[in-house]
Parts: sequence; structure tokens; C-alpha cells
Amino acid sequence: MSGITSYGVYVPAYRLDRGEIGASLGLPGLSGARAVAGHDEDSTTLAVEAARRALRRAPGFPAAELWFASTRPAYLERGNAAAIAMALGLPEELAAFDAGGAIRSGAGALRAGLRGDGAVVALADLRYGLPGSEDELLGGDAAAAFTMGDDPIAELLGGASRTMELLDRWRVPGAIRTRTWEERFGVEDYLEAVEAVTAAAAKEAGLEPDEIDHVVISGPHARAVREARRRFEPARLAAGLTADAGYAGAADFGVRLCAALDQAEPGQTILAVLAADGADAFVFRATPKLAAYRAAVPPEPRAVLPLRYAEYLTWRGLLDREPPRRPEAKAPAPPASWRNMRWKFSFTAAQCAACGTRNLPPRRVCLGCGAADRGEPVSLRDLLGTVATFTDDWLSESVQLPAKAVAVDFDGGGRFEFEMTDAPGREVAIGDRVEPVFRLAGVAANEIRNYIWKVRPHEEES
Repeated sequence: MSGITSYGVYVPAYRLDRGEIGASLGLPGLSGARAVAGHDEDSTTLAVEAARRALRRAPGFPAAELWFASTRPAYLERGNAAAIAMALGLPEELAAFDAGGAIRSGAGALRAGLRGDGAVVALADLRYGLPGSEDELLGGDAAAAFTMGDDPIAELLGGASRTMELLDRWRVPGAIRTRTWEERFGVEDYLEAVEAVTAAAAKEAGLEPDEIDHVVISGPHARAVREARRRFEPARLAAGLTADAGYAGAADFGVRLCAALDQAEPGQTILAVLAADGADAFVFRATPKLAAYRAAVPPEPRAVLPLRYAEYLTWRGLLDREPPRRPEAKAPAPPASWRNMRWKFSFTAAQCAACGTRNLPPRRVCLGCGAADRGEPVSLRDLLGTVATFTDDWLSESVQLPAKAVAVDFDGGGRFEFEMTDAPGREVAIGDRVEPVFRLAGVAANEIRNYIWKVRPHEEES
């Protein structure tokens, strides 16, 4: 019996009020707020955050492969899955693959992961387009991640797929705008495909479609998805985190599946359908382990940060503004990044075997006792820290000035200086609790993305 053994969702803290978009562009009647990735986030960092949550809930998970899917990958030619694997501290023997470019790649990555044992599947997307576009108004940035293996919390009972060459939407590499055909085009075709894969997956699972307890239907064709959902009772539909935060592209299917897992009781079944370039369906059954799994994982509190429309446009490169008058940031040198990859990507320090001092960054000679070559790797990714001192940095390369530079003492020892993120307008104080997060320092002129670890305020559970 194989299936999903753990899952995690990450929705960025920033929210853009659609009413502000409407007021700026003369589009009345817009309501709600969409989720927006921060200026230092991209699909890679979103995937890391979701996968960290899934892996924290599956301690000791024997990861053997990683699949990453996104329609907005940070890099082409080179893989993004390798950086995700390194940031997660996964073993070098792991196989890491990108399955990107299309919204359907989210279902493809999940399907590939379910066929293996020890797979980590991460789906992440940033949804944006030209101002006033459907992708801007109805989209949302988010990520979902799963671990796959034996003894699952949700076992796979059946699946089915159908492929269609239906040119209802497209975007060429490097373009901002996603083009779409007239919205009535493809509705009946998608409905037929959804019905076909639903019937086939249910039959393989030994069920009738109307016997399934929870239903997830996701897809970029809003009208077709809306019509497909109307064929099921509202109580069976999993709205999830994207009900207001926006459609999350390649990650939306996974985010909604996580919402269904949050609701399902042991023994109940879940139908998950993605309608894109055809349709893919999966039928899962919640096992008795799911209830205990949820009880052991309390919700993670997160602050919600309001965002102005001009900031959003600037972050997405849609509003060209006067840059700060300071030298351009230097690109990280690939040889140096390679030599220090465990520190730079995995946030792995060295703990002296002679005196116990944690050296951040790792060094051959211990700062505590002077012992040479006695450092043992220790990960600080999941440790909390305390702000020891702080200052405002007006010369930082950050687009949010002043950047907040903080010196952090980690629980168990070790001090390092970080940039505080997800804290605009926040009054930092000595003694504040913080947690590490994988983010972007910036993108250099040669388009190298400088990934680093920052810290953000740790939200205590209320």
C-alpha cells in the first residue's frame, strides 16, 4: 500500500487587495485579496518552504527522489530541483528532477512521485501577467509539497488521464502575458474529459463517482472548472486556502488536495482532478494514520501583511522605477558557491567536537578552543533564534529600505547576522524570536540568483 505520507502548504504572507487594483485601473466591483510572494521569493523558495513543512511532519523520511513543478521556474537550462534538494538538506544520492513549464506538470510530478518510494513532490507557482489581466486579478502565489511511500496517511486507490491538444491558453518563454482564446472555447471538451477520468479513476478504485466523499477540481480554464464543480454537491468540494487567495497555477491542484486531506476522516475517499491539456484524476482513501497525523501537527500561525499595488508591480518587474544610487550587487561566484554549498544552501554549520562551540559559517579552526579540523556538520534550518542586536541598513541591496539587519543567537549556541524578512514596518526588539527561511538576496546583472538564508519573526501559537 503506497500513497501520501505527509504534506505541507505554504501561502506567502503578503496580500494585495483586489479593490486597490480596481481603483488604480478603473475596474469596479473587485473584492477579496490575492496572495503575493515577497520581493525575495520565487518558485524555488516557495517550494522549499512547503517541502520543509512536509518533511518536518515526517521525521527521518528516506528521500530518494524529488520532483519539482512550476510554470514560473527561476532558471531554464539548469535545474531548480537541485537547489530545492540542497536547501532541504537532502542527501546527494537523491535524484532531483524539474517537471515544469505547464500547469499540468503539477499532476505529472505527483503521478511520478506516487510511482516511486521515498519521493518528495514540490509544486510552486507565481501567478502574474499584464496589469488588469485574469492572471493578476484571479491568481495567487502558493506552494504545496508531499512525501510518498509505504504506510501512508492517504493511499492511492486509482487514477486516470486523458490528453487533448486544446490551444485554450499559452505563453511563450520569456513572456509576461499569458494569452487565452475566447472563454467559451474548450468548456464542453474539458467537461467531457473530467467526466471520463473521474469515471475511470473511480472504477479502478472500486467506487461510483457519487460515492466519493471529497472532491478537488482544479484548472486554469475558470469557466470549465466552475461548470465541472457544479456537477458535485457543494459540501463535497474542497475550497481550501485558495478560495480567496487566488488560483495558484501548477501548485493549485496540490494546495486543494492538501485542503481535502485537512478535512477527510479515516476511511473517507478523495477525488482530485486537474483539467489542463486534458485531465488527470487520482482517488485516495484516508487511512487511520491521517487523524493522528493531523492531531500531531497544529496549524502554523502566520501574520498577513498588506501590500500596495505599486509595490507589487515593482516586485514583478512591471513598473520600472529609478534604482537606488549605489553600486550594483556582485553576483555570487559559482566556484565559491560550490565550495560552500552546505553552508549557503543547507544552512549547515560546524560544531566543534572538542568544546561544543558552533561555528557559523563552518571553519577549520574552532573560534571557541582553537582545535583544528574537529568540526562536525550541524543543521540550523529548523532551530529558532533570538535577536541579540539589530540596526537599520539604508545601503542594502534590498528593495525594501531600510533593511533590518539582526544578529541572532540560536538555541543551543551559534550567532550570525541576517536580514530580517516579512517584517515591513515592524519594530524589532532585542529578545524577539525568529526562524530561518530560504530566500533571495537579489538577482545580479548576469541573472544569477543569489539564494541565502534570512530570518523572519516567529509567530507564537495563540
